[in-house]
Amino acid sequence: MIKNLKITVLIDNIAPEGLICEWGLSILIEADGRKILLDTGESGQFVRNAATLQTDLPEVDVGILSHAHYDHADGMEAFFACNDRAEFLLRKGCRENCFGIRDGVLRYNGIREGTLSRFADRIRFVSGVFQVDEGIWLLPHRAADYTQIARRSELFVMENGRVRPEDFAHEQSLVIETEKGLVVFNSCSHTGVKNILTDVREMLGERNVYAYVGGLHLYKLTDAELSVLADELADSGISQILTGHCTGEHAFAFLRQRLGEQIRQISAGFTCVF
Repeated sequence: MIKNLKITVLIDNIAPEGLICEWGLSILIEADGRKILLDTGESGQFVRNAATLQTDLPEVDVGILSHAHYDHADGMEAFFACNDRAEFLLRKGCRENCFGIRDGVLRYNGIREGTLSRFADRIRFVSGVFQVDEGIWLLPHRAADYTQIARRSELFVMENGRVRPEDFAHEQSLVIETEKGLVVFNSCSHTGVKNILTDVREMLGERNVYAYVGGLHLYKLTDAELSVLADELADSGISQILTGHCTGEHAFAFLRQRLGEQIRQISAGFTCVF
């Protein structure tokens, strides 16, 4: 169990004056003195924010990639340039094969091509329920078929020259056990918060989830769908939902009106102690 847990958002879509913003996410997590970097944004700009925020990236002990999309992975090279020791933990299903629909066109949106081979000595692939350290786990998804969700989100992978809907085999949740309960990190929540919470509770046992941190990928949802989600979150027992990145301005405002202080907006420079 982790007694002291602090997060600092290094980059997000939103940033106050003096910090850089971009479509991406990177969070520094300090857990009883162990430093974990979750994601690296879409570029190396998170390194500049880290310097401004006086966080010490060379002292990071381990990096974790939440999933194989460019806006979380493409700052990895910048991280490796300033930290020569930490390995980066990727889900075994990570490939350079992710695509999405933008402006009606199928476009590559995965890890910068060549990254996995170029930095093979710094990357470790994990599978199943993987224990990073005492009280810290990486979890996959339970289900294999998220076809409907993938089509709605217009997310695909290419295998052997053929395009098929995502199964999110490259996505993982970081879960940290604290005295208040579990803190769940899922940077984009592509498969849905409800499914992810079920994953966590079934894989780690029926446990109290105190906080949920990450993007909720809601910017394409209707108000009717957001209303259902608001009810689910209100009944979830989660005390804190800290969200940003792909949640979307309208979706956040909608949920804030329904959930009040249960949900908070993150931005570059945001900090929280659990």
